[in-house]
Formats: sequence, C-alpha cells, structure tokens
Amino acid sequence: MSEHAGRPLNMFAALLLCVSAVPLGAFVDELDDSLLETRRTEDIWLIKFYAPWCSMCKQLDPLWHRIGSELKSAGSHVNVGKCDAVANAGLAKEFKVRGYPAIFVWKKDVKYPHIGPLTEDAIVKFVHRVSGPLIRPLTSVKLFQHALSHHDVMFVYIGASSPLKGVFSGVAQEMIVSTFFFSAGRDVLPKAVSLPALPAVVVFKDGGYFSYNEMSDGSLKAWIKRERFSNYAKVDSYTLYAMGDSGDRQQRRQRPHTRAHADTIGVCAGKLVLLALLDDDGASRQNLRYKSLVKKVSQDYKDVYSRDVHFGFMEGDDYINGLVMGKLRLPAIVMLNLSTDSYYLPPASPETERNLLDFLDRVLDGTIQAHGGNTIPQRVRRFIYETKVTLLALFVEAPLLGCFLLGFPLGLLGSACYACRTAPSDRRGRNDDDRGRTGYSRRQIPDKKSD
Repeated sequence: MSEHAGRPLNMFAALLLCVSAVPLGAFVDELDDSLLETRRTEDIWLIKFYAPWCSMCKQLDPLWHRIGSELKSAGSHVNVGKCDAVANAGLAKEFKVRGYPAIFVWKKDVKYPHIGPLTEDAIVKFVHRVSGPLIRPLTSVKLFQHALSHHDVMFVYIGASSPLKGVFSGVAQEMIVSTFFFSAGRDVLPKAVSLPALPAVVVFKDGGYFSYNEMSDGSLKAWIKRERFSNYAKVDSYTLYAMGDSGDRQQRRQRPHTRAHADTIGVCAGKLVLLALLDDDGASRQNLRYKSLVKKVSQDYKDVYSRDVHFGFMEGDDYINGLVMGKLRLPAIVMLNLSTDSYYLPPASPETERNLLDFLDRVLDGTIQAHGGNTIPQRVRRFIYETKVTLLALFVEAPLLGCFLLGFPLGLLGSACYACRTAPSDRRGRNDDDRGRTGYSRRQIPDKKSD
C-alpha cells in the first residue's frame, strides 16, 4: 500500500526536478536575419537587440531570461528572442535600431518599441499591454470594477460604433505602448457617472472622471497624451520624458480660475510639471513638508489646475541638473516647462500653501521669469555642460578609457594643425629650390655673342 502511494510522489518529484533542470536560455531564442522570412503573421515576438560590446546588454541578459521563463510558465503566446544587431544588420535595419539595448514587440506588421525602465516588471507590463487587444471590451460591471481597481488611469470609449470610435482606435494603435484603452456600454458604468451625450471618451483617474470635449480639448490624441498621467505621482526620468512628449504648450496670459474659465481662454496642448525635489534623506522634515504641500495643492485645487499642471515628487536631481545646467539645493520646489526646456523657481522657499499657490499663479500668469529654454545659445551651453559632466564621470569610472577618448581626437587635431602649418613652408622651400636650379641652368648656357 505504501509502495503504491509513494509512486505518484516520486513521479511528481521527478517532474519538478526535470522542470527545474531546464536552463533559462531554453525560453529565449537566438534570432538572425532569417526571421524576416520564417516568421508567420500570427506570431508575436518580444525581441531584444544587443551589441557584443554593450555592457548594459550583458547586464540585461539574466533579466531577459527570467522574462522568457515567466511568460512561458504563464502560458503566454509571446515568443521571446534576442538578436545580435551587429551580425544581423538586416533584422536590425527592419526595426530601425539606433542604440543598444533596443526592445520591441513585433505584432502583425507593427513594431512597438519599449520606452521605459529596463526592469522586469515594466517590460512584462509592456508585453501584456501590447500583445493583447488594442481596445479591451468591458462587458460587465464586475469587469469594469476589476479594471478600475488595477489601473491608475483608464481611457474608455462608451457607445456604439461612430467616427469617434475610429479616431479612438487610431490613437490606441499608436499609444498602446504607454497606456491601456477600453470600451464599454453605458449599462456597465457606475450610476454616479453622468455623461452629457453618447458616444463619449472618458478618462477615469484620481478617484474621478471627466469626458473628452473636442471644442475645449483639441485633438483626441493630444488630450490623451496630456491626461495619461495621474494628477499627483512619483516621477522619474522616463516619466518626465513622456510628459515632455505631450506637445507644445500654448502660453496663456491668464490663469484659468475655474474649469469653465479654462474653456474660454484656449486649448492647452501640454502641461507644466510642479515637482518637489527630494534629497537623499527622504524622511527628513523638509522633504516630507514639501511632498505633503504639493500633494495637498494637487488634491484641493484639482479643478483649478489639473488642466495646466502635473504634480509630483522626484528623488534626486540627476535629470534636473541637466536642465538647469547646475545643481539645485535640495529639497526644492521647481516648475518645469518640458516643451521649451525651461524652468521656474519660487523667489523664496514656499513655507505655506498660500506661498505655493502664489507661485503657481505667477507662473501661469507669465509674471515670473523663466530660466533656461531651447534657444540656440542655451542649446550650446547645455551641450557643453552635458559633455563636461559625461567626461568627468568617465574619468572617475574609467580613467584610461577617458584619457584615450579625449587624447585621441586631440592628437588628430594637433597633427592636422601641424600639417597645415608646415605645408606652406615646405612649398616655399621647394619653390626656392626650383628657382635656384633654374638660375644655375641659365648660367650654364653660353652667350653666343660673347663667343
């Protein structure tokens, strides 16, 4: 009896041993140019392009194999592969690879680039978002509530087929790399949701909702780009980059005191970003005070500022240093206009909510001076600053490589200058020699009259 009972356990243990013995590399295929011919239309591929000399690519290898294992164990239909872009220039050219590592999802005829942190969680979320339907139907109240609880920001098309749905689908095709898109009927929405008319596109975020209005919000694509972020959140360099891609911000002479007032003074094609920059001691009193101050203003005055300003906090100042071309004293409050690479600093440290509101009003009214910008002189200064910072970091981490990269072009430049300087003297010397030889030969010709 015990022998028969022990056999299933032994078989299960053997199965676990076999599964654990499968190398992680078995879940990741090494790809080459032949994929262009062998890939089927229904296949979906997650591909990492790398170069043999890229250190970041090598550091990403263990994570890449974990992602392959996770997707396969979850029953995903996405194939995971990696490709040496140097040895397989055809496949790299097809994806227009410009840097390494480069990550894409290839679905049907569309190649979706991953633009975000190179973390396992971020890449897996990207794969799930892109590999599924462009617009996910929410067919019941339960499904709607489940989606609402799992997404900070939701864009939902509500209603029957219409030209607006076609535009919504087109935007989803382009922006699925960064956000989810849903569709639902009016009957699955909470009763508290009031819509003036159908069809409609509604964004649910920050515990509330509001509808897209073409007259006041401009194009649907621009509106979704602006509203795809929470009103207040932790911000990193990738998020700031995405916020800067929200479009050019139109300058306004007056702050919109109410939502209706905002509709009457024009459409904002981008948003400013108000940040509390925190130092290394995140739990310090000043850090916590700035964070709570920015959060309180974002919540209490959401209807007043949400159309013009994103709110958040950021740990460290590496990204901001490149924008201001220097170092700010942390913790600090700063307002960014990412469409013009400019920034605003409060005249004095905002100690109260009233101080911060006055600073916001002055920025939106245009009565406070902006620093930085994207004029040609500012771009030259920023290029010089970034070059200096990069070289200093290189000399600290790899002194020999830094000396070579700096010395080699200087050596070439010095050689070119020396060649240019010595070339005229060499020509003058040759001309003098030629004249000397000519004169000597003339003196050797006898004069017939004197003879």
